[in-house]
Amino acid sequence: MKLNDPHKIVIAPIITEKATSMRETENKYLFYVHPKANKKNIKRSIEELFKVDVINIRTQNLLGQPRIRGQHTGRTALRKKAIVRIKEGQKIPFFEGLV
Repeated sequence: MKLNDPHKIVIAPIITEKATSMRETENKYLFYVHPKANKKNIKRSIEELFKVDVINIRTQNLLGQPRIRGQHTGRTALRKKAIVRIKEGQKIPFFEGLV
């Protein structure tokens, strides 16, 4: 499966206290990304969508959480998280209105 559309690769930003502190102190931004996306796809997508220079990317595969509803058991969907470090002095404007 080819992932050419940046909007399909970057699914959503992660907005938590930890993500906010990483953004302010280390210039790192957290995103949920497509589970089959690799670091090159993620870097290209972030640079194209937000017009910033990406320095480093770290990814984590997150397993689905177990769920029980009555007799039915299962897991939530698998997710992938990307920690993106951008060039010093640059910011992603999407996050600025959230503070």
